[in-house]
Amino acid sequence: MSTFSNVLKNDQIYLTDGGLETTLIFHHEINLPHFSSFVLMSYSEGQNVLKSYYQGYLDLAKKNKKNFILETPTWRASSDWGDLIGYDAAELHVVNTSAVTMLRELQSAYSDDVEEILISGNIGPRSDGYQPTQLMTCSEAEKYHSAQVNSFAQAGVDMLCAMTISYVDEAIGIVLAAQKHKLPVCVSFTVETDGSLVDGTSLQQAIEIVDQATENGPIYYMINCAHPDHFSKQLHGSENWIKRIAGIRANASRKSHAELDDSETLDAGNPIELGQQYQQLSELLPNLRVLGGCCGTDENHINHICEHFHQ
Repeated sequence: MSTFSNVLKNDQIYLTDGGLETTLIFHHEINLPHFSSFVLMSYSEGQNVLKSYYQGYLDLAKKNKKNFILETPTWRASSDWGDLIGYDAAELHVVNTSAVTMLRELQSAYSDDVEEILISGNIGPRSDGYQPTQLMTCSEAEKYHSAQVNSFAQAGVDMLCAMTISYVDEAIGIVLAAQKHKLPVCVSFTVETDGSLVDGTSLQQAIEIVDQATENGPIYYMINCAHPDHFSKQLHGSENWIKRIAGIRANASRKSHAELDDSETLDAGNPIELGQQYQQLSELLPNLRVLGGCCGTDENHINHICEHFHQ
């Protein structure tokens, strides 16, 4: 059985970043076509913006004496999104591999200050993460995501993270692709305000189905792009599926996905309250180890999460 302990050090906390795209759009006023931060990898000034973004979070890890997981800015660096923006397969391969190289440089720069820094290849859904318009079978998902997984394998990532996944067949396909390349993979589901996936599948069902189909393939599961109020009520009991969740990257906002899509302003929520809610989540999730944020969160949110966690 694959578990977080295969990659993460037991009983140690790993911080990760917040809402990369919302930070770039609303705090830095950078236009991201189709919410795609990977385009910044194509020019030196864009790479400098990304480096500065990550450095802020690494400084938090240094201050709080926590480990860190660096996620590549490649959530949408796959073929369908690349086609929309004008990147072909070769250019996407360069983006994915050069992103790993950039993060390796940051890893080296902070090696004396942060005990362990992992490089994670970030994979996003093929279509919209809130309302997928193109549903794939497991084998179709494996085939689609294999190119990006192969790029990350060549670049030598420590792990993969499939983020904002909204249905189980895509999750299974990504895990199968990762297994073929012998790469550890985390699957992060996103849920609606009722705590279930967009098609009504519960978190328990989703985790158990993926585990059964992949022989417990993911090293751990995570929940992202939803507020704790949306999913905390589902996290009760001592079943194995609860123990498989080791990461949370919550939204700052309580708004639904539809409301967030329609919003023209950033809802940063209440960073202190969010930190307190992460502490409460730790009481429900015995293996919670990875702490980060999603839409609307920034360094302030992660700092409060770190301060409140396990108090």
